[in-house]
Amino acid sequence: MHKYEPQKFNLPSLDGISEKQIDVHLGLYGGYVTHINLLREQIADLSAQDPEKYKFAIESIRRRLGFEFNGMRMHEFYFPQWEGGAREESREGTLGKALIEKYGSWDAFIVHFKSVAMSRGSGWTTLGWDKKGSTPHVWWTADHELGMLTDMDILLTIDMWEHAYMVDYLPAEKAQHVDAFFKNLNWKIAEGRFDSVV
Repeated sequence: MHKYEPQKFNLPSLDGISEKQIDVHLGLYGGYVTHINLLREQIADLSAQDPEKYKFAIESIRRRLGFEFNGMRMHEFYFPQWEGGAREESREGTLGKALIEKYGSWDAFIVHFKSVAMSRGSGWTTLGWDKKGSTPHVWWTADHELGMLTDMDILLTIDMWEHAYMVDYLPAEKAQHVDAFFKNLNWKIAEGRFDSVV
């Protein structure tokens, strides 16, 4: 059976995000990878033993797969956004123009993204591209498998679960986490993702 392995990320020192915070977060990401493999093994084992007897257990494990798998993948979008160090956006590039067209200005897009990120509760805020509608969207996802928009190409995402920032910031300070995310962001990553799908 295929085994998933944690990806390695080449992260620089980050301004406002400590090395300890990153280490804790990477450990949690590794847990998602571990649990994907574990759940798939459990399904295979129970199916081999007695698929009818363990039908309910197998179905329950399958329902859990979405949470673990999407948790793994979302972090694999999240961490690379800092690789290469902070790089400013290109407002004249294809992504910049698409965002300005929809939101009216670059600053209006940033304000909108940050306001979604400050939604109450734990989750993710994601910028994606709807190929069929030829438009960008920013949305909130609670659990990883709840609220994802189907057939959207992920361009940019921020982890707003407490594990992403509570080494450095209290829950009431999560706006500082959002600011630190943008301060360290390599916009070339998001722009490259966009250029690969349009």
